[in-house]
Amino acid sequence: MDTIGTLTDHDLADALERPGLTVIDFWAQWCGPCRAMALQFERAARMRPQHRFAKVNVDQESVLAARFGISSIPTLMVLRDGAPVAAESAVIGATQLVEALDRIATATPVAAGAR
Repeated sequence: MDTIGTLTDHDLADALERPGLTVIDFWAQWCGPCRAMALQFERAARMRPQHRFAKVNVDQESVLAARFGISSIPTLMVLRDGAPVAAESAVIGATQLVEALDRIATATPVAAGAR
C-alpha cells in the first residue's frame, strides 16, 4: 500500500473533511529541489504512518495550487482537520518534518472565535 497519495482538485473536498493531519507536497516534475524533497517526504511518510501524506503536481493541478496560494515550490503544507496550520517553501529533512508534525499533532487547536 502506498503511504503517499495524489491530491487533485476533484478529491480535495474529501481530504478537507478528514480529521487529523494531512501533509501536502506541492511539486513539479521539472523542479530539481522538488526531487530532493520527494525523498525526504517519502521517508517522513514512512516514519509517521498515522498521518496522511499527499502530493500535488502544480502543473497538472494549477487551480488547486492557486487555491492554497502556492507561489513557489517545493512547498509543504500541513492541514489539521482540513484547515491549513503550517506551510514551508523549502527542502526540509525528514527528521525536521516529523518533529514539526509531532509538535503540530500535540498542540491544542485554537478555537475559531478565540483569535
